[in-house]
Amino acid sequence: MNAWREASPTARLLLVAVLFTGLTTFMFLPLLAIELTAQGIPAGRTGFLVGLLAFSGQAFSLLTGLLVDRFGARRVMAAGFLLRVLGYVLLGLGGAGAPAPLVAGIAAVGVGGSLLGLSTKTLLVSQEGADPRTMLALRSTFVNVGVVAGPALGAAVYPLGFGWILAACVLSHVVLGTCLVLRRSVTASRSRPAAGRAPAPAADGAPAAPWTLRQWLPLCGLGVAYWAIYSQLNVLLPITANEMTGSAAAISVVFTANGLLVVLFQYTLLRHVFRRATARTLLVLGFLAFACAYATLIPLAGWYSLLAFVVPVTLAEMLIGPSLDEQAVSAAATRRTGLALGTMSAAGALGSLFGSSAGGYLLQSARGGSEVWLLLVGSSLAAAAICLLLPKVRTRHV
Repeated sequence: MNAWREASPTARLLLVAVLFTGLTTFMFLPLLAIELTAQGIPAGRTGFLVGLLAFSGQAFSLLTGLLVDRFGARRVMAAGFLLRVLGYVLLGLGGAGAPAPLVAGIAAVGVGGSLLGLSTKTLLVSQEGADPRTMLALRSTFVNVGVVAGPALGAAVYPLGFGWILAACVLSHVVLGTCLVLRRSVTASRSRPAAGRAPAPAADGAPAAPWTLRQWLPLCGLGVAYWAIYSQLNVLLPITANEMTGSAAAISVVFTANGLLVVLFQYTLLRHVFRRATARTLLVLGFLAFACAYATLIPLAGWYSLLAFVVPVTLAEMLIGPSLDEQAVSAAATRRTGLALGTMSAAGALGSLFGSSAGGYLLQSARGGSEVWLLLVGSSLAAAAICLLLPKVRTRHV
């Protein structure tokens, strides 16, 4: 992978941190609800605690962006590592008989994840000698290695005790945090661009000015739409997959195939296949892929529909997620990269909340019919049309 060889030592270390924090996170996350119920915590309270983890990680994204711009990504990253380590320790001390450490630990892990994720993403897109699209594609690839391998590794370690998983999380965060925080060159910032690195040009070749509020609104709306549509993989699809195939393991097949495809093709797709395409074009193609994916579920043809769904929905994920961040980075004013990325994360949190709530209601109203998939196809096509309202900014490749 040429981009890995050409990346700076700091960028490589950041990507290794993304890999191992993702790996340990997905060792821990799928087993959290199982461990809490095994400790005798009622299902309702367990659901609240798992929801608190997601809320803590998403609700503070806008504030995290402001902190990155105000205090610097390096300091925010250090705080993220520290909070996560503290959170994992508190989780080990908490339980049914000690709810205070448990709640505090879950909140600390969530907020720490927000600080850590946004600061490392900001540092990656700010690295000298690499364009944001390449760094975002590499980051997505490394994250999905953790998504694929983490649950399997967690399942292998869990028989030894949940404490061993928490210990692995603490150890990885302490080691990586120490290495990154002590590395001085990790402070690269778009507010002090490297020599020869110009702002992303517009389609006519002129330097692009920071976007106005009127230009930001469609981008934020697309962020909400993307996560509202994507969240149906966690709400509608598991139930529908079970009904169509008669197998509770069907959704696991979808997620495993999805993760493997992202790991194998994310970088190649963005770096080579669509190298010259603008982010706006990639967003249009991504939402059209969403429409194709949900259209395959309209016939409710069992495994045939489910397997046909995997490729276009993965294509949509690979194109839309990094392109939204790329557009945000290109649109950001000087010293506002953190706020731009935080805004997109906040839009994602709103979209996930809306999509999860609406998905359950739609499934209940449709009563197993195809109307819900037709609505999602229409929503995806509408989002593709909204993409055309975005300025046509061409990424500068190096």
